[in-house]
Amino acid sequence: MVTNIDRYGLMALTEMGAVILDVLPEREYSSGHIPGALNLPLRKLNTAAVADLERSKPVVVY
Repeated sequence: MVTNIDRYGLMALTEMGAVILDVLPEREYSSGHIPGALNLPLRKLNTAAVADLERSKPVVVY
């Protein structure tokens, strides 16, 4: 399910243990990202790449 959230929604989800997934290229991720975000560049995003994400937690993709 895809849902848009604002920063307050993001803060609430991270307090619940959500995984934050940054899909920017590695170079852009290195220059700035949300603290604690995992980097998985969009061009590398596939079923195998997300297989290790914990399914019981929300995943926020940006």
